[in-house]
Amino acid sequence: MLKNKISAYFRLMRFHKPIGILLFVWPPLWALWIAGQGKPQLKYVIIFILGAIIMRSAGCVINDIADRKFDKFVKRTAMRPLTTGEISLREAIILFSILLILALILVLQLNLFSIVLAVITLILSCLYPFTKRWISCPQLFLGLAVATSVPMAFAAELNHLTLTCGLIYLIALIWPVMYDTQYAMVDREDDLKINIKSTAILFGKYDVLIISLLQILILILLMILGLILKSGLNYFLISILGSAVLFLVQYYLISDRNPDRCFKAFMNNQWVGLVILLGIVLM
Repeated sequence: MLKNKISAYFRLMRFHKPIGILLFVWPPLWALWIAGQGKPQLKYVIIFILGAIIMRSAGCVINDIADRKFDKFVKRTAMRPLTTGEISLREAIILFSILLILALILVLQLNLFSIVLAVITLILSCLYPFTKRWISCPQLFLGLAVATSVPMAFAAELNHLTLTCGLIYLIALIWPVMYDTQYAMVDREDDLKINIKSTAILFGKYDVLIISLLQILILILLMILGLILKSGLNYFLISILGSAVLFLVQYYLISDRNPDRCFKAFMNNQWVGLVILLGIVLM
């Protein structure tokens, strides 16, 4: 019984699907390495990795709390612990509160500037699940929540923001909008039935085109970043060329809008974040 309950909690936090943690952790690591000029403080690396794990877990819990009445109508989410009754609403709220306390303990290790930005991140993360009922582009809120970790990292390392921080922030904002649109393409038909909004629905027949344009914009911003930082060949070959190849793979996968292939394209983004980081580390 206890084993089953622990398993349900782990599934509620999506520990069985670690890609979400990776997608949350790459942007602050990009920022830390650049802000720290290739030598970020180990303390901050550990704090931001743990923070990504905790906040992604908290995001999944609040998402399932918000969607508990809708998930049963979507094939992909019908077996989530809150939907099946394995975990009660009260238990989910308690778990969410515990995760927020853990996040607070981590954030208090940072300076005041970073703490203020962390509060903004928390607000955006909590709002995101509910925006799927209010606005046609909820993915923008996800992008804002993910991207705020970039100025947080700069604030931790430098206690101020820079032009390069702004560029990384834009990349970290556009990237989730792009990959979460791919993710939303998986559920588009179900979402239409239950009136859940997404950029996949908003973009309609132009979804693949807009995703491709967002990918091109990311590559342009990465190139500008490299030129400003006077990066070596490694950065351009690994971060930019590597991302371009992965984006081409994603285009191939989503071109026919098959839900399974769109999900594979979404999953492919874990490697995009990695190659960008590798290029930055080796620049």
